[in-house]
Amino acid sequence: MKRLTHKEEEVMSILWRLEKAFVNDILEQMEAPQPPYNTVSSIVRKLVAEGHIGFTAFGKTHQYYPILKQEDYRKGALQRFVDNYFSGSPAALLSYFVKEENIDPQTLDQLLKDIQQRDEEQQSTK
Repeated sequence: MKRLTHKEEEVMSILWRLEKAFVNDILEQMEAPQPPYNTVSSIVRKLVAEGHIGFTAFGKTHQYYPILKQEDYRKGALQRFVDNYFSGSPAALLSYFVKEENIDPQTLDQLLKDIQQRDEEQQSTK
């Protein structure tokens, strides 16, 4: 999946949150300084052309909705991040957070429990 630009991500984030929106609705939710209407409209049309969002036509007006699922994009973006900054190693990413971000022991315990639970669920489905 291709990486979205910052403004495309902003539009997608708004659509994921609102679920349906007209260009004016998207524009109202954007960070200041807000871009011109035509700029947002162009971004939206590009996202439609790429199949990331769809629309329902109401005469000359269109209401947009996300086709690209937020979880799917998040997974791809995180994988690119891990590949680019941690040589593709999730363990290196976690190690970074443990060493550099001072994750508290309770959070680490919860992560370990989540991993164990996932492993148990995977074993029970085999």
